[in-house]
Amino acid sequence: MTPLWQREPVGVVGLGLIGGSLGLDLMAAGAQVRALVHRPATAARARERGLATEVSTDPAVLAGCGLVVLALPLDRLLDPHPALVTALPVGAVVTDVGSVKGPVLRCWRGVLAGAGDGPGASRFVASHPMAGTARAGVEAGEAGLFRGRPWVATPEAGTDPAALQAVRELAEALGARWLCCGAEAHDRAVALISHLPVLAGAALLQAADAGGGEIAAGAELVRALASTGFADTTRVGGGNPELGMLMARANRAALLEALDHYRQSLASLEAMVVGEEWSALQQSLARSQALRPDFL
Repeated sequence: MTPLWQREPVGVVGLGLIGGSLGLDLMAAGAQVRALVHRPATAARARERGLATEVSTDPAVLAGCGLVVLALPLDRLLDPHPALVTALPVGAVVTDVGSVKGPVLRCWRGVLAGAGDGPGASRFVASHPMAGTARAGVEAGEAGLFRGRPWVATPEAGTDPAALQAVRELAEALGARWLCCGAEAHDRAVALISHLPVLAGAALLQAADAGGGEIAAGAELVRALASTGFADTTRVGGGNPELGMLMARANRAALLEALDHYRQSLASLEAMVVGEEWSALQQSLARSQALRPDFL
């Protein structure tokens, strides 16, 4: 059977990095994309960039869409505007791209169950494409963003299998690698490999700034010597601060657990340096070297 994204228009709510990239790839694949954005200026620029077939600030633009992707920031995803909920077409498959799944599932399960004439809770598929850059806003969308990247869904027992399949077909059409897991497992995993690095990178930047101020010509020297290694390890820590805060707030318990693991690892490395245990330190770094390919 022809995939839903090819048979019927796809609605994209929000045209930032993820939504804009979705629009570009879907348009290139021949899909009809109807986008809902918040501001007229965003709509105008999105039209100039060709991010969707139709772009509007009126939720009615979603009428007739068979699949709707909620590409919204976490705060708006967890507190959806009533006009958006009302505009979701009856029978449509609805998915999101939020980086935290437990709170999103709980929110939208309730929202759609109480919507009456809406798609119904079983048609909501919580999902998360693991792709991104440091950019944000309507200028950030780029073609090919999802190619080769994981796209994870966290279905529940009541999730409609046809809805799950429709989202899978969309993800795979964009070149993503499809995965499924439970919402709690997802949130604990992304706390370790996505949310923790944001705070660790931020801490490294702040440590370099503070430490540089304690040596002669330090601030300027530290910045002048920073090269690709420092850039690689601090990229996410120097990204969108609002996004980082929202991820931490929405995934607080799992992030605190991840921070505790990180604190223990740092303490162990520090003890080796303090005790001049160079052989042990080399062995620890060798273990890290061996581990890294499994995460790439």
